[in-house]
Amino acid sequence: MKKIAKTTASLLSAAVMALSAAAGIAPAYMSAAPMAASAVDDTNDDWLTVKGSRIYDMNGNEVWLTGANWFGFNCTENVPHYLWSGDIDDMVREIADYGINVLRIPVSTELLYSWMIGEPLPIKSVNPNNDPSYSINVDLINPDGSVANSQQTFEVLLAKCKKYGIKMFIDIHSPESNNSGHNYGIWYGKTMTNFKDVMVDTDLWIETLAWCADNYKNDDTLIGFDLKNEPHSTYDGAPVDAIWDDSDAPNNWKKAAQDCADAILAKNPHALILIEGNEGFEGHGAWWGGNLRGVAKYPVTPKAGTSQIVYSPHDYGPIVSAQTWFNKDFDEQTLLDDYWYDTWAYLVDKDQYPLLIGEWGGRIPETVDEKTILSTPSSTLDDTEKNVKWLILLRNYMIKNHINHTFWCLNDDSGDTGGLWKGVQFNGATGTVIDWDTLKYSLFEPSLWQTATSGKYIGLDHQNALGKNGISLNDFYANYASTEGSNLDGGTKTSGQIVTTDTPSTTATTVSNTTTTQNVTTTSTVTTGSGSVMLGDAFVDSQISVADIVSVLQYAANKEKYHLSDEALKNADVNADGAVDAKDAFIIQKVDAGLIKQSDLPVKD
Repeated sequence: MKKIAKTTASLLSAAVMALSAAAGIAPAYMSAAPMAASAVDDTNDDWLTVKGSRIYDMNGNEVWLTGANWFGFNCTENVPHYLWSGDIDDMVREIADYGINVLRIPVSTELLYSWMIGEPLPIKSVNPNNDPSYSINVDLINPDGSVANSQQTFEVLLAKCKKYGIKMFIDIHSPESNNSGHNYGIWYGKTMTNFKDVMVDTDLWIETLAWCADNYKNDDTLIGFDLKNEPHSTYDGAPVDAIWDDSDAPNNWKKAAQDCADAILAKNPHALILIEGNEGFEGHGAWWGGNLRGVAKYPVTPKAGTSQIVYSPHDYGPIVSAQTWFNKDFDEQTLLDDYWYDTWAYLVDKDQYPLLIGEWGGRIPETVDEKTILSTPSSTLDDTEKNVKWLILLRNYMIKNHINHTFWCLNDDSGDTGGLWKGVQFNGATGTVIDWDTLKYSLFEPSLWQTATSGKYIGLDHQNALGKNGISLNDFYANYASTEGSNLDGGTKTSGQIVTTDTPSTTATTVSNTTTTQNVTTTSTVTTGSGSVMLGDAFVDSQISVADIVSVLQYAANKEKYHLSDEALKNADVNADGAVDAKDAFIIQKVDAGLIKQSDLPVKD
């Protein structure tokens, strides 16, 4: 999980052996585990999409993904860590209560492969007990008394997240099951740990992710896929560095990510595709997974368009590895000038793509005063104090600029960063007790999406509230957005469209947000034998805007719920292929952005 700048990699060969991230995924046909799991919200309406540097729900309302990592599925235990001393229901419930609205779940390609071929890896170091006097993880016990396998365990986790209003995305943390597999720099070229005759190559990596996307396409709890954790160098045995260019080289991460995105979106066009940077680009080093300079010259452009693409750099402070940009009295501006802006922040500043900082965090001192840390010259701070200063500066920058993020990590057994938890213990009388690192959480908590004055955590599920202290997305936009707003934009009030019933709807909505400028394109009409057609005007309001994009995406996701009239369907088919799908939304998005003239429609390629 750790990363180091290319310019300092040779100095740190022993410093990045931390215990790695985790997570897994399971197919619907293997749902044999006894899940007393949840009331299922099966409306399948929580998929997200992208416009500019912001992420929107299917009603056209802006969302903010603010969460954390929970690793273990990527490791040889094949299960999230701390299920050996905590109950899965208790733990997911408390994660939601603490305001985390999305989980990044690291997995290995090997784990997905085992599920895909119907031989799910067993879980290890878990304590399931159906004794009434000491009942822990009873959800992981099969009817025949056997313990759930890794795939079944993931299904339980998925259902628990749905129950408590949490979304998740998986991250391919390593090719093989390996607690230190994150140190290997590329997505192919490793033999599996449990299937020793199987080598992970690029085709197999893509195949397992496409299978997973297809298997979960009807469950909007799993909202996306982080294609590969921290592409980097030959540091831990990779045969070549990961590169980013426009070539067909097998180690070209840009091409591999694009091919993988195509395969996933062909199975589920609504999934978010999270793409990390690599380590070096044209002589510029960065943290592992942190370098997105290449996007400016060679953006990832799937066949279905870029409406699902989110770039996901990782960023760390000096406690993980000393970097040149910390060798001064650093502040937000110096970090932007020396590293952040050209490496990744430009994508949001120029409103090109959304960012999700997939990992940030680190160890902190026993006591912290934010104002003192920020006002103290860096030269007088020790490394842990410098780390706190960096963490506060990054946190505040993400809040001000709508940058999504997942903190590294929940588990405390990450060797070089620690976690938000200090430990987890199960008490037969009271259930699971999680010992939260209250100081670290207090630094992290302001970056969670919450209402501006009442402090209610905002979830990404339209119906299910985010734990006991949170609200659903519909609740926020119906009752809070226009009265108090959220911690984005200093509490700026917004309004939004709420779709709350399962009855067919003939309308969608524009995004109403004071921070978002909408382009409205004047349209022209053509007359056909069946009447006037205004290509691109899926919302049928005689203009082209975000409302048309959202209308098409809603219809593509759920035709029964989001009905389009005959006129709207004719208008929406802007590539003249006889279907209305995400490809049409992408073309309309280009019209809205002024990249294509409406008069040039239909665009068949």
